[in-house]
Amino acid sequence: MSSTVPDLAALHALHPAQQPAYPDRSAVDAVVAKLRSVPPPVFAGECDDLKTKIAAVARGEAFLLQGGDCAETFEGVTADNVRNKLRVLLQMAVVLTYAASVPVVKVGRIAGQYAKPRSSDLETRDGVTLPAYRGDAVNGYDFTPESRVPDPQRLVDVYNSSAATLNLVRAFVTGGYADLRQVHTWNTDFVRESAVGQQYEVMASEIERALTFMKAIGADPDEFHRVDFHSSHEALVLEYEHAMTRIDSRTDQPYDVSGHFLWIGERTRQLDGAHVELLRHVKNPIGVKLGPSTSPDDALALAARLNPENEAGRLTFITRFGAGKIRDGLPPLIEKVTAEGVQVAWICDPMHGNTFEASSGYKTRRFDDVIEEVQGFFDVHRSLGTWPGGLHVELTGDDVTECVGGGEELTDLDLANRYESVCDPRLNRVQSLELAFLVAGMLRKA
Repeated sequence: MSSTVPDLAALHALHPAQQPAYPDRSAVDAVVAKLRSVPPPVFAGECDDLKTKIAAVARGEAFLLQGGDCAETFEGVTADNVRNKLRVLLQMAVVLTYAASVPVVKVGRIAGQYAKPRSSDLETRDGVTLPAYRGDAVNGYDFTPESRVPDPQRLVDVYNSSAATLNLVRAFVTGGYADLRQVHTWNTDFVRESAVGQQYEVMASEIERALTFMKAIGADPDEFHRVDFHSSHEALVLEYEHAMTRIDSRTDQPYDVSGHFLWIGERTRQLDGAHVELLRHVKNPIGVKLGPSTSPDDALALAARLNPENEAGRLTFITRFGAGKIRDGLPPLIEKVTAEGVQVAWICDPMHGNTFEASSGYKTRRFDDVIEEVQGFFDVHRSLGTWPGGLHVELTGDDVTECVGGGEELTDLDLANRYESVCDPRLNRVQSLELAFLVAGMLRKA
């Protein structure tokens, strides 16, 4: 690896936040050595292609849709699960593209989102205290002493699961599943029976008629039959991200080939911290989560550190303020960043600032709060003359009951019916599609 990338010892000397407390350092070293030798799950050229697409987002010429599980699990790596997530993202992208007439860059929270930061290192149940679950990349979800011990071997499982997921995604998007002429087949009975599903079916029929006309006049471009789809995850566990950083044979530059797009979380974006230090060296497109504690000077300092050449498409700011704070907190950031001429794509994460505990004890989010934060994001950008570049959403392709509200009018009592997330609540298929139609309306006005 190039000497420009700091070694793991140098990164750990920066006292990185949110790292596993591995009991056996020699076992960690053995896993890191193994991971350094495995083939890359993604390629540097693919990362460059995505960077070019995000540059269009930064210029106001495209919209980025990023979505998937809060935390992937090894158990969830099945063809049905991957297809269902891909289907809802394709449905949302088609709605946004057709209804708002804007190109949509499609990025999944997929094939690598196995580690999660936590607000506490410990979890207590019925008087028993154990290490917190930090995602399948670190330890097990079962509340037992054995399960909760951080196990570095899980990082190998992350690699294998990510590679398998990417293989499935590539097969689906190039093998006919993403063909625009099949938009009706992306729907399901339960979606058709909902109001938003019927709205989708009307739009799908319009698309089908348009495609039939274009084929009749001899127009049948490749874009109708396949889509570009990229992977992303939070770059959290330093051992994994460092081991997956390679020197590109074309450019002699380092890329983190664990995913196409990597982001630094709200809890690990310290300017002098290890995560910023590692990711400032890799050439992937990268993002940073910005919450209510972010000052305009913080944003400028992060941009200078992570994108000193001010390259378009390199840096994305993912804002997560909460529905009640975005209209006051976001404008100063945009104003100062824009005034300084910083090249950045602005993306809205309407999920993480709107989490609360329901009376039933489940962690949940109100669909109305999600919509209100997105609306605030669009309103702020419209008032400042800047481009609301995208949406970052935790969602699933399954019929779960984890977020309340939406067209199905889910209540606190419904949460117990099918609450499957191992961490934060996700929008289900119907809620995700409803969100896409509402955002399409905002985009038309933008």
